[in-house]
Amino acid sequence: MVPEEQEASAGGAGSATAPESASVVVVGAGPAGLTLANLLLAEGIDCVVVEAESREFIEQLPRAGFLEEWAVRALERRGLAGPALLGAPAQGDCEFRMGGARHLFRYGALSGHRHIVYPQQYLVTDLVRAYADGAGGDIRFGARDVAVHGIRTERPSVTWTDPETGRVRTVACDFVAGCDGARGSSRSAIPEGGVEVFRHDLGVGWLALLAEAPPSAERVVFGLHPQGFAAHMARSPQITRYYLECPQGDSPDNWPHERVWSELRTRLAAHGADPVNEGEVIERRVLDMHNYVVEPMTYGRLHLAGDAAHLVAPVAAKGMNLALNDALLLADAFRAYYREGDESGLEGYSDACLRRVWQYQDFNRWVSEIVHGPSCGDPFRAGVAAARLRRMTRSERAGRAVAALYIGSDADH
Repeated sequence: MVPEEQEASAGGAGSATAPESASVVVVGAGPAGLTLANLLLAEGIDCVVVEAESREFIEQLPRAGFLEEWAVRALERRGLAGPALLGAPAQGDCEFRMGGARHLFRYGALSGHRHIVYPQQYLVTDLVRAYADGAGGDIRFGARDVAVHGIRTERPSVTWTDPETGRVRTVACDFVAGCDGARGSSRSAIPEGGVEVFRHDLGVGWLALLAEAPPSAERVVFGLHPQGFAAHMARSPQITRYYLECPQGDSPDNWPHERVWSELRTRLAAHGADPVNEGEVIERRVLDMHNYVVEPMTYGRLHLAGDAAHLVAPVAAKGMNLALNDALLLADAFRAYYREGDESGLEGYSDACLRRVWQYQDFNRWVSEIVHGPSCGDPFRAGVAAARLRRMTRSERAGRAVAALYIGSDADH
């Protein structure tokens, strides 16, 4: 027996506790992991969630902000959409600004569906409360040195160091759900060559800003400008998310207050548009814009979900929605396995997820060519971007096709 599985003696920090057992260990308490854990618990399938960060951290971490309507309805059907989510504001159009002109894209009217404005930390808070407080689910926060073992065996396990006692904890299980991102312990448990990772680099960076400033527009605004892309996205009546295109590897220190607001005013300017509301910038970080897909999303008894399996750069607000789709499909597969002895859902989990993943990747790259075209320095790409923008905003037939992909209602083909 390996040391972390040995029963602890009366020793102190560093000694191991007696192994525990669960049907499923969920590594990572983000939208995918928490949705999956709630659904497993509702089916009577025992699970343990292991999370490296504290509860306070994950409930306050600002990330994605838009849920597609199909995702909200799916959570509602499964009892995971509370009053705050169901009453959250919805958006059904967005605006592109280029060359001083405003191009409105009414994707809600074209598709019959809208985006729900609900920041990721709100959803995570709801899901933690439902799982841990409401249903008494088992979740271990602050886990250090998380490691996944034996994923090619019939009884894998997850180990970590307890933050309070310093002792090594072990949970043996039937399956591990890896929901802890690209650099988490789940992906690192897969040996080299066990999966393929397909990556696409967009060649630009985005400065992600969170400002204590009321939204300057009632909708999402994309600024297409020779100096670089910019975006405005409301998060609450007092908080706005902004993005500014910048060089890859740029430092947030290169963007003091005056430069940030000067660039936003310039790149979001358009005839008849309201001025940009300024405020204190409470978050600055640079994102090197890239996408990746892991194939397959299953290795042995490890099933990946969310950012552990794929990343979609935040061009079209797809990441959190893909994570939820993974969780819903994996929960259904586990239910069929434990309730009916049907393994087909687990065997087909990766293929089922990847259909939507690749559709979203394709759409994300298509939109990226529009928003980055005017600033790429290539007149041909800039001309193509302008043609795409005119077609999607002026042709109802073209607009309907784009709207269905933007809202995720035509993504499983």
